[in-house]
Amino acid sequence: MMIRSALVVVLMVWALPLLSHSLRFDMQSGETKCISEDIKRNSMTMGTYRVVNPNDDRPLGYYHLLSVKVRWTHGLIIQSAEKVGGGEFVFTTAEQGDYMTCFTAPGHSPSTTLTVDFEWRTSVQFKEWVNIAKKGQVDDMELELRKLHQTVNSIHEELFYFREIEEEMEELTQETTTKMIWLSFLSLFLGLSVAGIQFWYLKTFFQRRKLI
Repeated sequence: MMIRSALVVVLMVWALPLLSHSLRFDMQSGETKCISEDIKRNSMTMGTYRVVNPNDDRPLGYYHLLSVKVRWTHGLIIQSAEKVGGGEFVFTTAEQGDYMTCFTAPGHSPSTTLTVDFEWRTSVQFKEWVNIAKKGQVDDMELELRKLHQTVNSIHEELFYFREIEEEMEELTQETTTKMIWLSFLSLFLGLSVAGIQFWYLKTFFQRRKLI
């Protein structure tokens, strides 16, 4: 059992970085930037953000504070914060779809540049393991093993999901390439046809003029 648990932990460490996204971006005063993420149903997601302080010896000024809104694509606002220099959000998705985090910088003249560090982590699907443990159905070791087993299965589902997206993109690329080849042949045929018609017309014209 210990060997199996160790193997599961190794698989988790290898796969979890696929579910984390970290980036740094710049914003101008009065600008709004949104970042979206396609997240599966019943997944726990957590985001952390902060405005990089251009002056380490002084606190952030008013015009370096952000308004942040986390929303579902259907318009539902999940969490929001006003005039903050940093923070975090945590929620569990009720449905699969695109979830969006929008940052808005306050207006200022002259324009000010804000640099934002943002990290968005999405866990795999989960179960209410705490409730299972309270029922006394399993001991601690078996509970941990079942949690890890569920985690690995969910990671496999994520990998298959990404694989399906990759296959769809490959099919689209192949279809586009085939269409481009046919269009190239059609363009070549039309070009040769026009050249042939022009040659025939000029030949007929010169023959009528008795130039050839």
